[in-house]
Amino acid sequence: MQFLLCPNFFGQYDDQDSDQSQPSNLHSISSSFNSSLSSQSSLLSIPSLTPSTQQVEHPAPAFHHLATLKGHSSYVFSLALAGKHLYSGSSNSQIRVWSRDPSSAHKNPSLNTVAEGYSAVKFILILGDKLFSAHQDHKIRVWKIDHITPHQKYKCIATLPTVNDRCMRLFSAKNYIQVRRHKKYTWVHHVDTISALAISRDGSLLYSVSWDQTFKVWKTSNFDCLESVWNAHDDAINAIVLSNDGHVYTGSADKKIKVWKKNDGDKKHSLVATLEKHRSAVNALALTTDDSILYSGAASDGSIIVWEKDGGDEHHMVAAGALKGHNKAILCLTVVSDLLCSGSADKTVRIWRRGIGKNHSCLAVFEGHRGPVKCLAAAVDNNHTRDTNGSGTSYLVYSGSLDFHVNIWQIWVPLV
Repeated sequence: MQFLLCPNFFGQYDDQDSDQSQPSNLHSISSSFNSSLSSQSSLLSIPSLTPSTQQVEHPAPAFHHLATLKGHSSYVFSLALAGKHLYSGSSNSQIRVWSRDPSSAHKNPSLNTVAEGYSAVKFILILGDKLFSAHQDHKIRVWKIDHITPHQKYKCIATLPTVNDRCMRLFSAKNYIQVRRHKKYTWVHHVDTISALAISRDGSLLYSVSWDQTFKVWKTSNFDCLESVWNAHDDAINAIVLSNDGHVYTGSADKKIKVWKKNDGDKKHSLVATLEKHRSAVNALALTTDDSILYSGAASDGSIIVWEKDGGDEHHMVAAGALKGHNKAILCLTVVSDLLCSGSADKTVRIWRRGIGKNHSCLAVFEGHRGPVKCLAAAVDNNHTRDTNGSGTSYLVYSGSLDFHVNIWQIWVPLV
């Protein structure tokens, strides 16, 4: 397992692979990767935010590879953290549950399959005792999480759209949408792969986006479909994130990010802004916890654009710069505290942190997967701190790959 340090940091790292981990070839590397915020040929209109000189931090970050979770026999498409558990979904329709504790996460992989038998799992989301899974067969499934019986198969309590929802729309022509020349469906149906899910701040609404170019809104209480925004984009929608103030951001293969808002008294979401800087499909989106920054990852150039709120318009964001370091498509992004984690088709995970002003620094590059990194999850590691004087924070990063494995990494980051 290999760790690469970005040029503006010289950290400490060691390998703590369990018996389930891949063979380690860890060694110290000082590299000159171009991995800070920079302009690029495909994004010429976006300025560089990289300072001319960068100061080395002391103490430096420390990195560990803690475990490799083996159990899936196909691509790992989705990860989700909830309580003491990590959930993973794969292309062969399996959903597995693992302990978040790296020391025991790899135990009994043959017993941790909690759902299977339908279609490829593209996205997982946890809400209380319910697990929502988005599938390639155009369906959303709701599973009742069993907290009492270990390794018990979860019961599927609903499939969206529900039978009741479908039946209510059958007998009125206005409920049908032309999806192909000789094919119509009711508006509550997705008619292509469901690529991502998001939950509203109060947990009452579930949002879904699909390669059918629509996004839909569902009630989490009875699973009714409340709204469908048809032709929201001109191509497949790959990502969705929600802000705390109700803005909805959707990223699409049409190279655009669209911003939607449903104001008080409105029945439907309205388009309030369109963000256009990427020159290829938008694959991933992530918002900072305070909603001040939106990160977007593209398909072809390995760029991550940093969008910031435009002070004069609450709906609009402007491109402040681009993080450049990955050399292939960005496939996934996640934010934890002030860190951004990015996964790429180049088989690496990068950890970024915003510094003074608009500048960002790449703290580390994790290498170890043998296939593209398709999904990420991250959280503060409250059980493992590097010191007792509060000089830094430890994080756990989980990465799922097309190599069928999930890796667990630990990074300790000093306070700014």
